[in-house]
Amino acid sequence: MNQPAPYRPTKTADAVRYPTPILDSAPMVPVQPSEIPAVQSVVLPDGRVVTGYAIEAAKPEPVAAKPVVSRAAVNIALGGVGFAAVCGGLLMLTTFIAALTALITQLIILAAVIFGGFIAVQLFAGSGGGTVVNIRKAVIKRNHFHA
Repeated sequence: MNQPAPYRPTKTADAVRYPTPILDSAPMVPVQPSEIPAVQSVVLPDGRVVTGYAIEAAKPEPVAAKPVVSRAAVNIALGGVGFAAVCGGLLMLTTFIAALTALITQLIILAAVIFGGFIAVQLFAGSGGGTVVNIRKAVIKRNHFHA
């Protein structure tokens, strides 16, 4: 039987990589401060004297003046005003449509009542204004009508 050979990792040389320095095109030149700070001496409680330069505290950048009301609050308020205006307009539009529908319905009912009344008057009117037809004895001979 052929059995597979056990797995043995191969050893490879690890590549050593060194960072490449970024060289600026202009050479660095030491610059002297415009004024030499004053040397200060401090006497410690045990009598030793320490001499050195005074370090000024870092001054923070001035903070830009913030508006009294934030821009987000103004946007939210304007959105609310616009929403209220749209809702009022939609409410008026739906009210107008409902009123127009009621008006059209009443006009249709009025037309039906008037037209129905006209028909009723015509049907139930007396015979005074109708056409009178007198029927006499007629003789029909050989498909001829003789009055």
